[in-house]
Amino acid sequence: MYSASAYEEAVFEPSPGIRATSSDNSSLLLSSTETDMSRYSPGYAVGEASRVTYIPEQSSYTSLFRSDSEIPPFFVPYRWWEDEATTVLWAFDVQEIKRVIRYGLFRDPNLPRNSLQSRNATTIDTFLLSLLEPHERFLLSNLSHVQKVEEILRRSTMSSPPSVSWSWFPSQKDRDLDPRALARDIDAESHLHFKRISFEELVRYSLGYPATSVDWFLQQHTAFYIHLLNYLNAFPEEVARYTEVENVGGLAQVIRLYILLTDTLHSTSEAEALLPITGLDVPLVSSQTLAFEFIAGPIQNLFQDSPPSLTSILKVLSVLRVRFQQAYVHAREMNWARPFNTSVCFLDDLLASTSAVDFARTVTNIDEGQFSNLTPQSIAEESSVAIRLIEEWGLLSTAVWECCVALPHLVPYLQECAEALLATRNYHSFTAVLNGLQKYSITALTITNTNNGTSTVALNPVLPTNLVYLVNPFQNYAAYRRQFQEFPGIPFLSPHLREIKQHGEPALRQFFNNLQIRTR
Repeated sequence: MYSASAYEEAVFEPSPGIRATSSDNSSLLLSSTETDMSRYSPGYAVGEASRVTYIPEQSSYTSLFRSDSEIPPFFVPYRWWEDEATTVLWAFDVQEIKRVIRYGLFRDPNLPRNSLQSRNATTIDTFLLSLLEPHERFLLSNLSHVQKVEEILRRSTMSSPPSVSWSWFPSQKDRDLDPRALARDIDAESHLHFKRISFEELVRYSLGYPATSVDWFLQQHTAFYIHLLNYLNAFPEEVARYTEVENVGGLAQVIRLYILLTDTLHSTSEAEALLPITGLDVPLVSSQTLAFEFIAGPIQNLFQDSPPSLTSILKVLSVLRVRFQQAYVHAREMNWARPFNTSVCFLDDLLASTSAVDFARTVTNIDEGQFSNLTPQSIAEESSVAIRLIEEWGLLSTAVWECCVALPHLVPYLQECAEALLATRNYHSFTAVLNGLQKYSITALTITNTNNGTSTVALNPVLPTNLVYLVNPFQNYAAYRRQFQEFPGIPFLSPHLREIKQHGEPALRQFFNNLQIRTR
């Protein structure tokens, strides 16, 4: 019968230290703590058998982020907009009330609910009717006062998309990708998660209010960090490649991770470099880059620099929301470093004007100054001056479109402004405004299904029918060029540049004769 030998029955104490030899004949001292396997739960081995190290199971990690540390410090002695929010909620402009509810710039989340529930039934009915489609109005009589308030709140609040978990993982199938391709893949995942944060919540977060979706976004980047640590523990030879993955989204998290991996890669010996990374052995170095500074800084400046008028700032934010969607949500690639452009000069001039004629006069004075820099040589050579004027035309057109999408009630006023600009013979801004209205007519189109299974698309009829012929591109805007020749003024530049290219000196001379009539 088999019996245990004396060797098998012997009790061995852990050695005070075991010296292992690596492949390059260098020595690696493993302490008794490292070699006492009774103190570890089963793990996996990293490296060659001569330098085996077992990793304890880790159930928690230090978060890379604190959301309040990822925006610039923001302090104002008096949060005037919170008091004004209460005032607006007790007023009678339903669109202003809707914007106050939508952005939620107050501490008490029940403030709108309590205010509206205290309003009389007639007022609440009026508010809700303005938010209902014609075919929905029959529902009004079936709702109680409290239900009507809840319906107003529901229709005034943006619904957030459901949260999703980080789903890009480092993988051996990507081992042939260069660092730049890896950076693009990781950045695309970051961008995907960023798109799920609403602009309204980013505004609240920038001003120091809680923002659940921002917290989730940051948590998912900590999850990515843990995924990567686990991967590098399993494949330590990949550390060098991942340290070359630079500018992965430009977030503060990436800079911290880069420092962590760089420290690991440049350890004092190759053996140390291949030891497991636990996420706690190397202290995280604080980054000078704040993850949300590019968006929070400009928004904070709005509230510090603008006159204390919540209704005005909410109109600006409504326009900026459209710009945010275009710049960050619909963009193919994300620029995490470029500050968000919050300049709304066109909207400022529009809201400050006392009439369409007053607005046209203000804009025309600006345009005259810009066109006074044109010379025959700058036109003939299409210099930076001419190119800049064409770019300004495009920016003005986009600004008009932004205003229409964000504040549709301004469309009739913009139509009046277009007519006033035509009366002053400012064709530059006139055609830009019409082009912006044309963009909006497509954005706000309606689709109607027919009985035969097809559908028709109808543009929103916002272009003034008596003026639209002047922006018809037929034969290089022939209708506009006839108008300009008969009634000279500040030109719509693009058609003239084409004409000068085609006809040369005579067209150039005629262009400046007409231009000088307006700008001399």
